[in-house]
Order: sequence, then structure tokens, then C-alpha cells
Amino acid sequence: MRVGIYAGSFDPITKGHQDIIRRALNIVDRLIVLVVNNPNKKYWFHIDEREEMILESMESQYRDRIEIHRYEGLLVDFMKERGVNLLIRGLRAVSDYEYEMCYAFTNKELSQGKAETIFIPASREYMYLSSSGVREIAINQGDISAYVDKGLEEKIKLRAKELVK
Repeated sequence: MRVGIYAGSFDPITKGHQDIIRRALNIVDRLIVLVVNNPNKKYWFHIDEREEMILESMESQYRDRIEIHRYEGLLVDFMKERGVNLLIRGLRAVSDYEYEMCYAFTNKELSQGKAETIFIPASREYMYLSSSGVREIAINQGDISAYVDKGLEEKIKLRAKELVK
């Protein structure tokens, strides 16, 4: 069975993330969606909420092939613990490519050559989409319906209102 890991902060999960997850499932039999937590980063949503939003946003036909985990630390350490050597990364633009290539080379080196990275280019409609962009639109009371799952819209808008107070 081919297992891959798709890691991110997912703060919040966007339609772009969902698209990468669906497309990754064409490559792997099982996908670990890894919610990373960086103690130096300020998140809109607690890690529990981010895990819940991922589960809420994924269509039922994919849920039995996805595991949602959380991790704080080096990704290669999680990979080693789980016995998984395949990383899935989404690419939106050339600037993402430069960063992601460095990240892939570092992971390969830290894993003694075991970590492999597959890059999935963003679908055209999501090339410009990011969680930070969604947060910016939400905090300014803009329409985020094109960027996030309908079931998450209100949760994100409510959090934006709480943060503006």
C-alpha cells in the first residue's frame, strides 16, 4: 500500500488544499494529512479546530482513505515514526517551487535519502489561493465563499469578527 503525507498548517483549509488532497489520492492509496503546529507562529484556529475543519471539508468518499494527524517537530521525524517516505506538496507559483525544492532537498538529506517529494501543481482556479489570503479577505469582511468549503465559511467569518474586536 502506497502511503503519502500532505503536511501544512491548514489555517484554514482552503479549496486549494482540498484539491491537492483529492488529486494526491489518485497517486497514493492512503494519505496522512498532517496538521503541523509551529510554536513560533500565531494561528487563527487551534490545532483541534484545524483538524476538525479538515474532516468537515472532505467529501465522504475520501474519508476512509485519509488519516488526520498533528505534529510539532521535524517532518522527517514523523515520517520515520510512521514508516512513510513519500511527501506530497502543492505548488502554486514559481516562487513556491524555489522554496519547496529547498525543503525537499533538506528533507531528503535529513532522512538519509529516504524522503521523496511529489509536487502537484495547483489547479488553475486555485493558483493564487492561500490561507493567509482567505484570512485577509475575512478580516476585511469580504466574500470567501469561492475559497473555502461552504460548511466552514461561517466559522471563519465568526473568528474574523472575534479577532477584530
